[in-house]
Amino acid sequence: MLRLIRSFGYAFKGLWYATKTQFNFRIHLVASVVTIAAGFYLHLQQNDWLWVSLAITAVLTAELLNTAIEVLTDRVSPEYNVKAGHVKDVAAGAVTVTVAFAVVVGAIIMLPKIIMLFK
Repeated sequence: MLRLIRSFGYAFKGLWYATKTQFNFRIHLVASVVTIAAGFYLHLQQNDWLWVSLAITAVLTAELLNTAIEVLTDRVSPEYNVKAGHVKDVAAGAVTVTVAFAVVVGAIIMLPKIIMLFK
């Protein structure tokens, strides 16, 4: 049981590290809060919440993995290295693809509801 508690401690330590040091992670957290608030305001249905929560989770997970890859890459290649740069760029690209997915999900679910507010 103590090992389980410790593992959660390490996980929260990682989340705190990302929040404290990664500007983009903080942006994604703010966007997540805004999206959740908009979802409540727009009275999303259960199936909509499933897609929105999947999109939010995917973006935050991608950003956390990107952070881990960047930290590890900086550790093993402290000097500039073209291949290390490619690794970091590809990881950042994965975040971009995930964010694009989230934007599409948000647009499909929320735009019709927002448009109806103005009619």
